[in-house]
Amino acid sequence: MDSLKPLDAMFVDAEDEDRNTSMAIASIAVFHGPAPSHKEVMAHIGDRLPFVPRYRQKLRTVPFRLGPPVWVDDPDFDIGYHIRRTALPEPGEYQQLADLMARVMSRRLDRDHPLWEYWVVEGLARDRWALISKVHHCMIDGVGGADLYRVLLAAPSDPAQPPENPPTGQPSGASLAAQAAADMMMLPVRQARALGAAVADPGRSIRQAAGGARAVLRFSPSLRPAAQSSLSGHIGQQRRYAWTRASLEDVKTIKRELGGTVNDVLLAAISGGFRALLLNRGEQPTEHEVPSLVPVSVRPQGEESGFGNQVSATVTNLPVHIADPVERLTAVRAEQDSLKENHEAMIGQALVALGRYSVYPVASWLLRKSFGLPQREIVTVTTNVPGPREPLYWMGRRLEEIIPYVPIASRVRIGISIFSYDNSITFGITADYAANPDLDVLARGIENGVSELLLAARLHAAAAAS
Repeated sequence: MDSLKPLDAMFVDAEDEDRNTSMAIASIAVFHGPAPSHKEVMAHIGDRLPFVPRYRQKLRTVPFRLGPPVWVDDPDFDIGYHIRRTALPEPGEYQQLADLMARVMSRRLDRDHPLWEYWVVEGLARDRWALISKVHHCMIDGVGGADLYRVLLAAPSDPAQPPENPPTGQPSGASLAAQAAADMMMLPVRQARALGAAVADPGRSIRQAAGGARAVLRFSPSLRPAAQSSLSGHIGQQRRYAWTRASLEDVKTIKRELGGTVNDVLLAAISGGFRALLLNRGEQPTEHEVPSLVPVSVRPQGEESGFGNQVSATVTNLPVHIADPVERLTAVRAEQDSLKENHEAMIGQALVALGRYSVYPVASWLLRKSFGLPQREIVTVTTNVPGPREPLYWMGRRLEEIIPYVPIASRVRIGISIFSYDNSITFGITADYAANPDLDVLARGIENGVSELLLAARLHAAAAAS
């Protein structure tokens, strides 16, 4: 019986505080060839479930919220509930798939069941079908979700043996409350150990405290609030969804000729997209108008698999006020270099500390109330998850592309998730339905942002060669 970690519990608390929020992450896997039968899909995924024990567990709330929710085996687990099947209306193009994705993701996962769903989608044009994977964020982060593709798409004859996970009995409410009370009694011990470590290495503790303070201040809604725009405000329950693509080789060309990292190039293109969206709405982009939460994976190298969230985050200002694409990239590079030098990727660690060294009812209350405050500093979220570099296959069908989805909450009306697979990069764009009828403008703006940078990179290469 595992309790949710502080970061994982935060995603549950977000839903508890805002009825319009669904904290499920997702992706669309598009395959070439005829769709397998429902029986084949059920059998294949059922064969892989022993490798993913969390898929047979559901959340159980601790009485009086004395402790974080815990994972317990679902005694009534039914794989048929979690695997659904549908078909797109004609003509079966990507717009119909995007509309379906928006409807699927507008609805919360039912906590009376394990928190995942798969949707087999028939009827895509040009002899294709799709698999929508929807999993609650409290269960897994983006990097772990990407690794799940390797596990669930593996052949049933895979020689690897699944771990032994015998089902356990259902804990009583009294036992859950007693365990939570015992955990609270251990709080002084954890605090004393932390104090002992601080005394043993005061320099390290001072550096950690200073870094944590900078992160909390940077994350604070009261520090340098974003300029008001149509990008931030009340959100409803319904979502819009769109995506656009870029070539990984093109992005590497830009990086090589103009400098920076792959992530810098992508953030610069996204900045161009938001600039185009604001201008299309008759709003003049200004500095500090689009601060973005940028999650950063802290999973150790070689430990990409596993459940739970192992992320921190920074807050970076997207330079939407700059018209020139190369100057935008330069501004992004400068911002990211500054964040790295100051070690401000600390927000996740600060939340972990809040959960570890505070009693859960207090920590949970603070986090839930924070969602009710006007989040004036965070306007969007941009995630970047590297996926498999080699082509994947499932039941003989080639996986053509993976399209990611990131949830939005609070006053964040748009979120962008980036996923690389094979030689392609896909930008998945999640948006509040009512506030973003022009979401295609943002998608085209991101695409144009990459194209402008690629042209500049080729001109730079040509000039250097002459």
